[in-house]
Amino acid sequence: MKTSKVIFWTSTLIIFIMEGVIPGFTSQTEMAKQGISHLGYPEYFGTALAIFKVAGALTLVIPQMPKCVKEWAYGGFAFDFIFAGISLWAVDGITPMLLLPMVFLGILALSYQYYHKLNNSSCC
Repeated sequence: MKTSKVIFWTSTLIIFIMEGVIPGFTSQTEMAKQGISHLGYPEYFGTALAIFKVAGALTLVIPQMPKCVKEWAYGGFAFDFIFAGISLWAVDGITPMLLLPMVFLGILALSYQYYHKLNNSSCC
């Protein structure tokens, strides 16, 4: 049980930092705006994305959140990583940067698996 908790919290905190903390502090930087526009998205999309990432990250780390809300957060992050990969592939082709969203998708899957293992629950 202790190993499961360590795996869950480590993977969940990685997602929290990468998808909640960092976007919360950097979404309005010039580099972030250039990244969004490079992929062909309007500037306001980056702001909306950052808001949803912070909300989703908080949902994952707050234990009192309802299970169904956590399911939505996991699903939202899965879509985020999948479509980030698709966007990068469509714009830049196959590059090393394409691995980044897939690595985080794997970390998210690990968090999700251990969330259910620790809570002895299935989906809503």
